[in-house]
Amino acid sequence: MDLPTYRNVLEAANCLRDVARRTPVLTSKTADEIAGATLFFKCENFQRAGAFKFRGAYYAISKLKQREKGVLAFSSGNHAQAIAMAARLQGLHATIVMPEDAPTVKVQATQGYGAEIIRYDRYKESREAIAAKILEERGMTLIPPFDHPDVIAGQGTAAKELIEEVGELDYLLTPMGGGGLLAGTSLSAAALSPKGKVIGVEPAAGNDGQLSFREGRPIEIPVPKTIADGAQTTRVGDHTFPIIQRYVHDILTATDEALVRTMRFFAERMKMIVEPTGCLPAAIVLQNDNPFKGARVGILVSGGNIDLARFAELINAG
Repeated sequence: MDLPTYRNVLEAANCLRDVARRTPVLTSKTADEIAGATLFFKCENFQRAGAFKFRGAYYAISKLKQREKGVLAFSSGNHAQAIAMAARLQGLHATIVMPEDAPTVKVQATQGYGAEIIRYDRYKESREAIAAKILEERGMTLIPPFDHPDVIAGQGTAAKELIEEVGELDYLLTPMGGGGLLAGTSLSAAALSPKGKVIGVEPAAGNDGQLSFREGRPIEIPVPKTIADGAQTTRVGDHTFPIIQRYVHDILTATDEALVRTMRFFAERMKMIVEPTGCLPAAIVLQNDNPFKGARVGILVSGGNIDLARFAELINAG
């Protein structure tokens, strides 16, 4: 199995230079005071299609040799939107397998980018099995949301930009679902900030990554019930896990309650909307008892795609 390296991240960065947005790195004195650390927020919620996923999707599609039958993906939303937009930009048809409970804003955006959507019940059906049947019938090319070398390399460009802008970091935290962003981030960090520690953060209700990391082997869990829909994965990827094992320092978890508090902080103090999954790293750091006191900490804010009604519901209830 060929795993991506930092050289692949550099190739992805060249591909994305005039296509992906170089998203801003924001700071907050209030956040620094709460954390007792110096925080740098890489805001991929301002990326095209509203999340870091555009990076990996565009780069993976750009590398395809068989293009005429289009691309297939399965996703709860951000990868779906990214594949739909990236395919449209490169003149390919896209079909996306999406769960029935995917956020409406993500479904509508995916449709708006021109993709065909096939719905399924994530608690009763296998998206992999559905995708396999479609591939057999249509001969399309599958680009999974995280377990793909080119997707991993593309995701690593966000951390590359962050470190280039702010310098070496003591810690770099990213959300974790299947591990694509975490794996790509760790490749960039190992090359550009080798003394820093990379940490993944996943929902407390869905800690398959943490269990796998500590057991030294991939562990599968039932579909977790969490507001972090972008991290409702059941198993770390076969490509992502070896990279995570080699380069990542630890994997932590955040509760849904902490995610809501962090959503509110971002909205009130930094004037931006961040979806629950994008709040995972900051939810760990914005605690008085966090382990990052006095450190320079990079935080990947992965996305901002959430229904406004749902956003208001969570903020008002929390």
